[in-house]
Amino acid sequence: MSVLRGAAVAVLAVSLLAASGCARFRDRKDDANEGQPVETLYEKGHKSMTNGNWSSAEQTYRRLVAQYPYGPYTEQALIETAYAQYKSGKHEDAVSSIDRFIRTYPTHRNIAYLYYLRGLVNSTRDTVFLQRVWHLDPARRDLATPMQAYNDFSIVAERYGNSRYAADARERMAQLRDVFARYEMDTSLYYLRRGAYVAAVDRAKYTLENYPQSRYQNDAIAAMAAGYSELGNTALANDARAELQKADPNHPYLKGDWPDYPGHLRRLNPFGGDASALRD
Repeated sequence: MSVLRGAAVAVLAVSLLAASGCARFRDRKDDANEGQPVETLYEKGHKSMTNGNWSSAEQTYRRLVAQYPYGPYTEQALIETAYAQYKSGKHEDAVSSIDRFIRTYPTHRNIAYLYYLRGLVNSTRDTVFLQRVWHLDPARRDLATPMQAYNDFSIVAERYGNSRYAADARERMAQLRDVFARYEMDTSLYYLRRGAYVAAVDRAKYTLENYPQSRYQNDAIAAMAAGYSELGNTALANDARAELQKADPNHPYLKGDWPDYPGHLRRLNPFGGDASALRD
C-alpha cells in the first residue's frame, strides 16, 4: 500500500510540474509585449490595425495602456482600441470605450472624431446582424440606438462644425431622418389599413412636420389624402390631393395604385424581409 501511495504521489507531482510548465509557457507567450517600450507597442498595434487584425490590435493596445497609463501614445491607443472594437463588431465595448475617453479627455483635440465614431457605432449596433442575415429594414426595428446615433452626429455637425467629420455627419443625419420618416409612414399605413384613419392622418402629419424633405414626404401627403377621404372630409382630402399633384404628379396614389400592400404570403415569409407598402 505504501508503494502504491508513493507512486500516486509521484504521478501527481509530475502532473503538477507539467501543468506549471505549460502555464509558464502560456504566460511567457501572453506576456510577449510586457516591458516593451511604448513606441514599440504602439507601432505593433498600429500595424495590426493596418492589416485589419482588430483583435490583435486591441490586445496590444490594452498592454500599452496597462504599462503606460498616461501620454500621447496612450491616448491614441485608446482611440484606436475603440475603432478596433467597432470594426470587429464589439459595439457595446466600443461605446463603453468611447464614453470613457470622452469623460476622461473632454477637450481632447480628437474629441469630434470620438463623437463621430460613436455615431457610426450606434447607427449599426443592434440591427447589423439582422440586416446582414435576414435583410430586415432598420426602420422597422427598435430606433433607440439610431436615435442616439443621430444625436451623436448632431453634436459633431453643430458643436464641431469646422471639423473634417462635420460634412459626413450631416449626410448621415439626413439618412437617419429618412429611416425615422419611413418608420412613421409604415405606422401610418398600418393604421390606414386597419381603418384607424384619424391615427393614420396624425402619423402622416407628424412625418411632414418633423422630417421635412425626407424621401417619404410625398407618401405622407398621399396618406393624408387617403385618410381624409375615408373620413369623409372631402375638402381636406382634395387639398392633400392637389398638393400631391403639385409635388409628385406621378405618385401612384393619384392613379389609385397606392398603397400597394404586400400579399398575405409575403408578409408571413420570414426570409423575405419586412413587407412594406412604401416605395424604395
